[in-house]
Amino acid sequence: MSGTLNKVMLIGHLGDEVKMHYFEGGGCIGRFPLATNETYTSRQTGERVTNTEWHNIVVRNKAAEICEKYLSKGDKIYVEGRLKNRQWQGEDGNTRYTTEVHVLEFTFLSDKKDGQMAQPTQQTSQPNVQPSQPAPSAPAAPAQSEEDDLPF
Repeated sequence: MSGTLNKVMLIGHLGDEVKMHYFEGGGCIGRFPLATNETYTSRQTGERVTNTEWHNIVVRNKAAEICEKYLSKGDKIYVEGRLKNRQWQGEDGNTRYTTEVHVLEFTFLSDKKDGQMAQPTQQTSQPNVQPSQPAPSAPAAPAQSEEDDLPF
């Protein structure tokens, strides 16, 4: 195969509120941390072990506004996008690096108290919202207990 692929699919919980940044041209960007958990039983001790990975999520324009409006800390979301690495100069003069997931599609998986259903949303050059559908189940993920201990 001669092509390449940069695709990320995550299901996790928001670690904080969506932080918005607005630009002069009318565009905006939203950022939030996403926690994914892996739980297994240690063969040596027999104890349940949970490892949490944190991911930096970036959404743009209309999709960012939708996320800011409907998501809050602890909500469960499915995101699909691509990895991007970024570097910048810190205030101390050191070069800093980060890896981000730039979202192309997302689906809210948490039920809201006001009766809203999960909303699949796709972000393209002209974002649009797809009709509401039931939330998909986690694709081929290891079985996890409903009582996940979240670190936030």
